[in-house]
Amino acid sequence: MVFAFKGVHSHIDPMNDETVDRLLAGGDAVVAEIFSEFQPRLERMVEFRLDRRLRGRVDSSDVIQEAYIEIARRIADYTSSPTVAFYVWVRQITWQTLVSVHRRHLGQKRHPKMEVRIALRDANDTTFSIAQALVAQLTSPSGVAQRNEDYDQLREALASMDDTDREVLALRHFEQLGNNEVSEILGISRTAASNRYVRAIKRLGDVLDSLPDFQERNS
Repeated sequence: MVFAFKGVHSHIDPMNDETVDRLLAGGDAVVAEIFSEFQPRLERMVEFRLDRRLRGRVDSSDVIQEAYIEIARRIADYTSSPTVAFYVWVRQITWQTLVSVHRRHLGQKRHPKMEVRIALRDANDTTFSIAQALVAQLTSPSGVAQRNEDYDQLREALASMDDTDREVLALRHFEQLGNNEVSEILGISRTAASNRYVRAIKRLGDVLDSLPDFQERNS
């Protein structure tokens, strides 16, 4: 199957003295300015990783606003000892905020262990996020039962992929991050991140080819 991927945009936000100097010199105003530049990318990440059960109940802008408050509160932590690009740090806090949102909405207060399992399932395991994104792209909005079946089949197939390859695929294609950012987020070399992306793309093609329903409706 030939799958048409969107172009991957490289948003280079190097961790350098200039970025830190801007943050230190400009205070809250510069934090807000840079964050507003990041916002479309963060919204894309939140939309991609938001549990499908919360769609219509949770607005990505609310998650972003909550994340910004935490980022502004902790900015000194970054400027005092930056170890990654600023966007990578901001994204991590936004992701942690999303995990908290999942926990609040999907957790079971009477069963703490179940709360954590449910909250982290879709936030941490990108299998669920990729599956719901692909089903939305590849199937018609009509036929809820069929969409659910597709989702379950695709999720099972994606689970067979290497964990890191799957995450590289999510970051590069669905979040549209650059290779340098992916390597920082995952703590692997740039070469490894690039090679894993190529391998993940091929593996995803194999996964889609294994699903007859997708072949029939997208041939």
